[in-house]
Amino acid sequence: MPILLTERAAEELKKVITEQQLSESVALRVGVAGGGCSGFEYRLTFDESFDSTADSVQDVRGVRVVMDRQSSLYLDGTEIDYQESFEQRGFVFKNPNATKSCGCGSSFSA
Repeated sequence: MPILLTERAAEELKKVITEQQLSESVALRVGVAGGGCSGFEYRLTFDESFDSTADSVQDVRGVRVVMDRQSSLYLDGTEIDYQESFEQRGFVFKNPNATKSCGCGSSFSA
């Protein structure tokens, strides 16, 4: 599984799962979609269903992470962190495959 979660990101995800009373079988689906100002947008959603032949599944710091194989081509080695500051609050992607990123960090090109 090419995705890494920092300890802070994993704790925030667990907190959201608990607060929203999501099922214990829920997984964080990580992916990319065409769009954004740089070509691709990062996608994070919670999902209870996945296809074991089309998706890769792994436990990362106690969070089940699911990713479709196409997205893994663009996200190999990506670290997801959670940052909270005066200017910004949210998940931040550190993608070693991105050749260009937009100013807000939510889209990239590869």
